[in-house]
Amino acid sequence: MPSQPNAHRASALPARSFQPRRSASARALACLLLLAATAAMAQGPLRTDAPDRYVVQPGDTLWGIAERFLSEPWRWRQIWQANPGIANPSRIYPGDVLVVDRSSGSPRIRKAHGGGGLRTVKLSPRVRVEELDREIPTIPVNAVAPFLSRPLITTAEEIDNAPYVVGFPEEKIIAGLGDTLFVRSITSARTERWDVLRPGRAYRDPDTNELLGYVANSVASAQLERRGDPATLVVTRSHKEVEVGDRVRPAQDEEPIRSFLPRPATAGMRGRIIAVLNGVSQIGQFDVVALNRGRREGVEVGTVFAAYQGGELRRDRVQARRSGWNWRSETPADTSFWLGDWELDGWNRDRPDPNAPLPLHRRASRADGQFIVPDSRTGVVMVFRAFEKVSFALVMFANQAIHVGEVVAPPRSL
Repeated sequence: MPSQPNAHRASALPARSFQPRRSASARALACLLLLAATAAMAQGPLRTDAPDRYVVQPGDTLWGIAERFLSEPWRWRQIWQANPGIANPSRIYPGDVLVVDRSSGSPRIRKAHGGGGLRTVKLSPRVRVEELDREIPTIPVNAVAPFLSRPLITTAEEIDNAPYVVGFPEEKIIAGLGDTLFVRSITSARTERWDVLRPGRAYRDPDTNELLGYVANSVASAQLERRGDPATLVVTRSHKEVEVGDRVRPAQDEEPIRSFLPRPATAGMRGRIIAVLNGVSQIGQFDVVALNRGRREGVEVGTVFAAYQGGELRRDRVQARRSGWNWRSETPADTSFWLGDWELDGWNRDRPDPNAPLPLHRRASRADGQFIVPDSRTGVVMVFRAFEKVSFALVMFANQAIHVGEVVAPPRSL
C-alpha cells in the first residue's frame, strides 16, 4: 500500500494546533474574570467599605466591631488573628487598635503592635481607683444582664428535691423585704446567701412534645439565719412577694460577660423559638428568646442562628378557594368566572327528561391546590446561656418582626 506522508505528518502535529484560537478580546475577558475572582478571594468575608484601621471605643461590643468589618458578623472567627505573646490575645479592650492585615493573601484582622488597650484610671475624692479598661463584651450587657443567672431552666426532679418555703411567722400568707421565711430541710449549707425561685411554665419541644424543663423565675434573695428543718431565712431583696411553695437554692453570682467569639451553628442543626422571655408577642432586636436546643445538641455560648419564616403548607387561593359558583349569573367577562371559587373543568347536560334535548352547561369541581411558602430570614440570634435541652439567645438584629415558633438554623449568606 502506498504511504501517505501527508496524513502521517498531520497526525504527528501537536493537538493544540487543531484547537480554535481565542481572539484577543476573549483572552482579555478571561484575564479580567480571573483578576475579579482573585480579588474576591482576597477580599474574603470583609465588607467592601471595611476600614483598614479602627480604634476600640468604650461602649463597643465585639458584635458591633465585627459589623464594621463584615457583612456577616458571626464569621469574625474566620478573620480574627490573635497576636501571640499577648496576654488574653482573643480579648479586646478600649484603646486597642485593630488593623486589616493583607500580607498573607487573605485578609486578617489583628491588634496593632503595641495596642494593648487604653489603661485609664479614675481617682475619686476618696482616692479609690477604678479600672475602666475592662474587656469589651461580645453583646450588650444591659440587654442580657437580667437573664445571666435568673431565670433558669430546671427539671421536675430538681424542683421536687429543692428546699421550699413552708410558712411564715404570725400566720402571714406572703412575705416581703425584711420578713422571715420558714424553709424545709436546710440542715447544712456552705453559703449564707440563698435565692428564692418560683417554678413556672413548662417548656416542651413543639415538634416532639418532649418536656425540656421548667422555668424557675427569681422571686427574692434571702440570708440564712438558722439551719434546721425548718430553717429560717430573712428576705434581703424582693422582686415579688414570697409565697408558700417557692423553692430556694444557694445564691449564684451573675457570670460576667466575656468576649467569646461568635460562631455559626453547625450544619444541619435546626430548632425553633419556643418562648420570648420578656413577654412580648412580636420579637425585635435585643429581645431574649428561648430555643428548644441546648448542650445536648451541641449548642454553646456564642452559637449563632438565623431565624427563618416560611415553610408552612398553604392553600392555593386561586385554585383551592372555590365555592358556590353560579353558572347562570356569571359570564366569561366576570373575574369570578375565571378566578372564582370553583374550577371549570368541562360541560354537563341538564336532565329534566331522558328523551328531551338537553342544553349544555359548565361543569365545576373543587380544586385541591397547595403550595409551600418559601422561607425568608427574619433575623439573627446569638446564644449567651445554654442549658441541657434549652438555650437563651439574644436577637442581634431583625429584618422584620420575629414570632414564637419560627425555625432557627445555621445562617446562610445572602
